[in-house]
Amino acid sequence: MKTASRLLLVAALSGAFLTATASAQEQRKGRGGMMDPEQRIERLEQAVGSLSAEQKAKIKEVYAQSAEKMRNLPEDQRREKMMEMMQEAGRQVRAVLTADQQKKYDEMMAQMRQGGGGGGERRKKN
Repeated sequence: MKTASRLLLVAALSGAFLTATASAQEQRKGRGGMMDPEQRIERLEQAVGSLSAEQKAKIKEVYAQSAEKMRNLPEDQRREKMMEMMQEAGRQVRAVLTADQQKKYDEMMAQMRQGGGGGGERRKKN
Protein backbone atom coordinates (compact mmCIF):
# COMPACT_ATOMS: atom_id res chain seq x y z
CA MET A 1 0.00 0.00 0.00
CA LYS A 2 2.81 2.42 0.86
CA THR A 3 4.55 1.63 -2.41
CA ALA A 4 1.37 2.43 -4.33
CA SER A 5 1.04 5.73 -2.47
CA ARG A 6 4.64 6.62 -3.25
CA LEU A 7 4.19 5.76 -6.91
CA LEU A 8 1.07 7.90 -7.01
CA LEU A 9 2.98 10.79 -5.39
CA VAL A 10 5.83 10.44 -7.90
CA ALA A 11 3.34 10.38 -10.77
CA ALA A 12 1.52 13.44 -9.40
CA LEU A 13 4.75 15.40 -8.97
CA SER A 14 5.91 14.46 -12.46
CA GLY A 15 2.57 15.52 -13.90
CA ALA A 16 2.62 18.78 -11.98
CA PHE A 17 6.14 19.54 -13.16
CA LEU A 18 5.20 18.84 -16.76
CA THR A 19 2.02 20.91 -16.44
CA ALA A 20 3.96 23.82 -14.98
CA THR A 21 6.32 23.80 -17.95
CA ALA A 22 3.63 23.42 -20.63
CA SER A 23 3.13 27.13 -21.30
CA ALA A 24 6.87 27.71 -21.45
CA GLN A 25 7.20 24.88 -23.93
CA GLU A 26 4.78 26.66 -26.24
CA GLN A 27 6.70 29.93 -25.91
CA ARG A 28 10.18 28.47 -26.22
CA LYS A 29 10.69 26.25 -29.25
CA GLY A 30 13.61 23.83 -29.52
CA ARG A 31 16.07 22.27 -27.04
CA GLY A 32 13.58 19.97 -25.37
CA GLY A 33 11.01 22.65 -24.51
CA MET A 34 12.13 23.01 -20.88
CA MET A 35 11.90 26.37 -19.15
CA ASP A 36 15.25 28.06 -18.90
CA PRO A 37 16.59 28.91 -15.41
CA GLU A 38 15.41 32.53 -15.63
CA GLN A 39 11.84 31.47 -16.41
CA ARG A 40 11.91 28.95 -13.56
CA ILE A 41 13.17 31.66 -11.17
CA GLU A 42 10.32 33.95 -12.26
CA ARG A 43 7.83 31.18 -11.56
CA LEU A 44 9.44 30.52 -8.17
CA GLU A 45 9.32 34.22 -7.28
CA GLN A 46 5.60 34.30 -8.08
CA ALA A 47 5.12 31.53 -5.54
CA VAL A 48 7.47 32.54 -2.70
CA GLY A 49 7.98 36.29 -3.11
CA SER A 50 10.98 38.40 -4.07
CA LEU A 51 14.35 36.73 -4.22
CA SER A 52 17.63 38.53 -3.60
CA ALA A 53 20.25 38.71 -6.33
CA GLU A 54 22.34 36.19 -4.38
CA GLN A 55 19.41 33.78 -4.08
CA LYS A 56 18.66 34.12 -7.79
CA ALA A 57 22.28 33.39 -8.71
CA LYS A 58 22.41 30.27 -6.51
CA ILE A 59 19.04 29.00 -7.71
CA LYS A 60 19.92 29.69 -11.33
CA GLU A 61 23.00 27.53 -10.89
CA VAL A 62 20.93 24.71 -9.33
CA TYR A 63 18.44 24.84 -12.21
CA ALA A 64 21.19 25.01 -14.85
CA GLN A 65 23.05 22.04 -13.36
CA SER A 66 19.83 20.05 -13.08
CA ALA A 67 18.92 20.75 -16.71
CA GLU A 68 22.42 19.83 -17.85
CA LYS A 69 22.31 16.54 -15.94
CA MET A 70 18.93 15.78 -17.51
CA ARG A 71 20.19 16.57 -21.01
CA ASN A 72 23.21 14.32 -20.49
CA LEU A 73 21.12 11.32 -19.49
CA PRO A 74 20.32 8.81 -22.20
CA GLU A 75 16.71 9.34 -23.25
CA ASP A 76 15.64 5.91 -22.01
CA GLN A 77 16.83 6.80 -18.48
CA ARG A 78 15.31 10.30 -18.25
CA ARG A 79 11.86 9.23 -17.15
CA GLU A 80 13.31 6.91 -14.50
CA LYS A 81 15.75 9.49 -13.10
CA MET A 82 13.65 12.65 -13.54
CA MET A 83 11.84 12.52 -10.20
CA GLU A 84 15.02 11.85 -8.26
CA MET A 85 16.77 14.76 -9.98
CA MET A 86 13.80 17.08 -9.46
CA GLN A 87 13.66 16.23 -5.77
CA GLU A 88 17.37 16.90 -5.34
CA ALA A 89 17.11 20.25 -7.16
CA GLY A 90 14.09 21.10 -4.99
CA ARG A 91 16.05 20.40 -1.82
CA GLN A 92 18.90 22.58 -3.06
CA VAL A 93 16.54 25.43 -3.99
CA ARG A 94 14.69 25.19 -0.68
CA ALA A 95 18.01 25.48 1.21
CA VAL A 96 18.63 28.87 -0.45
CA LEU A 97 15.27 30.30 0.65
CA THR A 98 14.48 32.20 3.85
CA ALA A 99 12.25 30.56 6.48
CA ASP A 100 9.17 32.47 5.22
CA GLN A 101 9.94 31.58 1.63
CA GLN A 102 10.44 27.94 2.61
CA LYS A 103 6.94 27.87 4.08
CA LYS A 104 5.48 29.21 0.83
CA TYR A 105 7.63 26.81 -1.16
CA ASP A 106 6.40 23.89 0.94
CA GLU A 107 2.79 25.03 0.38
CA MET A 108 3.40 25.22 -3.36
CA MET A 109 4.91 21.72 -3.38
CA ALA A 110 2.03 20.33 -1.30
CA GLN A 111 -0.39 21.87 -3.80
CA MET A 112 1.52 20.28 -6.66
CA ARG A 113 1.35 16.89 -4.96
CA GLN A 114 -2.42 17.33 -4.74
CA GLY A 115 -2.56 18.04 -8.47
CA GLY A 116 -3.05 21.80 -8.21
CA GLY A 117 -0.14 22.65 -10.48
CA GLY A 118 1.45 24.99 -7.93
CA GLY A 119 2.96 28.38 -8.37
CA GLY A 120 1.82 31.95 -8.48
CA GLU A 121 -1.72 33.17 -8.88
CA ARG A 122 -3.21 29.83 -9.90
CA ARG A 123 -2.26 28.48 -6.48
CA LYS A 124 -4.10 31.30 -4.72
CA LYS A 125 -7.36 30.71 -6.63
CA ASN A 126 -7.83 27.16 -5.30
